[in-house]
Amino acid sequence: MTEEVVILIAEDDAGHFALIKKNLWRSCIANEILQFKDGQEVLDFMSGQGGEPVRKPNTKYILLLDIRMPKVDGREVLRRMKEDAQLRKIPVIMLTTTDEEAEVENCYDLGCSFYIVKPADYNKFMEAVGNLGTFLSLQGVSVPAIA
Repeated sequence: MTEEVVILIAEDDAGHFALIKKNLWRSCIANEILQFKDGQEVLDFMSGQGGEPVRKPNTKYILLLDIRMPKVDGREVLRRMKEDAQLRKIPVIMLTTTDEEAEVENCYDLGCSFYIVKPADYNKFMEAVGNLGTFLSLQGVSVPAIA
């Protein structure tokens, strides 16, 4: 039996969030999904400083994180999470339009689990998110934590 994993999506673009959520559902992902519209909301959720919703101690999470976020960018969110003894165990998948090699390497160096480029083309974007959903469902959405 797979433990339920809450999917956190840090995405400031409402259209991208809707497409991601829709395609995850199409891939048979029925897990709870929470949206964060900026990096500070993610950090507040993780630290319990932002009101509702808050991170629950015995719940598993996976974070889909955009790099270009208001207030606190995705790189900084990733860096802070991986510096925290409890938060570093949460898998982080970068899901962003940035495909620069240096940026990809930087995110892996900071500790992201995977890096997926969001294509500008609508159909390719749908395909990329669908593939992500298939990957997560094949994993039972229990992506291994990184220690």
